[in-house]
Amino acid sequence: MNTATQITILNVDDLEAARYVKTRDLQQAGFAVLEASTGTDALRMVEQHEPPIILLDVHLPDIIGYEVCKQIKRKWPSIMILMTSATFTETDDRIYALESGADSFLAQPAEPLELTAAINALLRIRRSEEELRGLNDTLEQRVQERTVELAEANEKLKSEIAQREKAEAALVQGEKMQAMGQLTGGLAHDFNNLLTAILGSLDLIRRYSTDAQIQRLADSGLSATRRGAKLTAQLLAFSRAQQLTTVPINVNGLIAGMRDLLNRTLGASITVNTELDPELPPAMGDANQLELAVLNLSINARDAMPDGGILTIATAIAADEPNVVRIAVSDTGCGMSPEVLERAFDPFFTTKPAGKGTGLGLSQVYGIAKQSQGDVTLESEIGKGTTVTMRLPRAEVNAASISAPDASTLPTGRAEKLLIVDDDADVRQLLTPFLSDLGYEVSEATGGEGALSILADVKPDMMIVDFAMGGLTGAETALAARQRYPGIPVLFISGFADTEALRSAVGIGPLIHKPFRPAELAVAVRSILDASSVPER
Repeated sequence: MNTATQITILNVDDLEAARYVKTRDLQQAGFAVLEASTGTDALRMVEQHEPPIILLDVHLPDIIGYEVCKQIKRKWPSIMILMTSATFTETDDRIYALESGADSFLAQPAEPLELTAAINALLRIRRSEEELRGLNDTLEQRVQERTVELAEANEKLKSEIAQREKAEAALVQGEKMQAMGQLTGGLAHDFNNLLTAILGSLDLIRRYSTDAQIQRLADSGLSATRRGAKLTAQLLAFSRAQQLTTVPINVNGLIAGMRDLLNRTLGASITVNTELDPELPPAMGDANQLELAVLNLSINARDAMPDGGILTIATAIAADEPNVVRIAVSDTGCGMSPEVLERAFDPFFTTKPAGKGTGLGLSQVYGIAKQSQGDVTLESEIGKGTTVTMRLPRAEVNAASISAPDASTLPTGRAEKLLIVDDDADVRQLLTPFLSDLGYEVSEATGGEGALSILADVKPDMMIVDFAMGGLTGAETALAARQRYPGIPVLFISGFADTEALRSAVGIGPLIHKPFRPAELAVAVRSILDASSVPER
């Protein structure tokens, strides 16, 4: 619409990503957009600019959107308010929004056309109100004009209904994925506890045994356990319950190790080629997440080549980007149109038929790269295939340093007192004798409450705490212990690390992800104790 360039909309949302998407869509529709991230900022900008339309999110960090709406309507009743929310979308929420003074309500996420249509609907209402006050034409003219408006509104409403149904379908799919993620996250947590006990026991059997056959059997078991650990890491990544652990990665070795997995997954009709730069330095990232990203891209490429084709995975350091490791996944498939290419990284966007895709593959790859301080680019042309290039920061250390500590040269204790807090008996039965043999005085507790009850008697020099436990969590246990004994070192161990909870616990202590080898724990404990200065207790 030509008048759109003259209309200013205030976009109020505390989430930067959501606010950016709505601003982008409104600007593409021709509107001028102001932004605010809090209720206080919104009220200040309304005072200054008096925008005709406000796009107001319900959830704000300081003043809830309902209250902001009431304050605006009391002082500026002519301003139109479109309230939005991705969380408060039930019937009662919509009713409360309208009763607070909102002129309309739009559930998020909304398609760009749906958002524009909703704004235009409010503008029509605003114009209609102004016109009714100033009309001097005959009743017949008004009836005719109103009839035209109603016809247009009916057509717009049909379009809005179609867009709403599409948005609701995406929301249902997202809820289904969230439920599946919670299930897989819980299974991965329990499985990682089991794998910790198995991996640790096999590692110690190999360490203490001098029988070559027993060592070979232990090596075979360790290899199988590591494959199980990769599986649980993928489950945790799917459930979005795992915090990225960026370390130097031997990218060429990781891709070479995936060849069998890719051949089994992609089938005989897809030829897998690798073009690996022999001089490639290590990259900073999370190995499990990077493997998952390459697998996702390969599966997408397979779906783009239903009649077969060639998948090429290449690594390189470009002359114009010497501090960036490039990983490119290319296919000879159908390619993407410019319209599809523009939205390829949007969550839930997919060109596959219903039930054949979630729309999360490329957005997950984008998220993995961004969390690793990298980036992703996409090149595609209809009939000529697609290339997705991940760019990860170059690591400053040699990739050979990634290997696990040598179990034959474990650092020993100096009679320091350790308190192990874990609700899994198998894990405690593994760690307690192992650390005792290294020269530590070890006590154990089955949960946070039990640990705090014996803290004064044990007077530990360091605590080893499971992060996810029934009752008090690991973070809550560590905080309570720190209140009694400031500065006590805490090492978290966890098979299911909730990202938000971990962020809130930053500064309490480092984390080792389960499953881990006993040697890793021994090195971590010694290094933390050596770096700590614990007051006398």
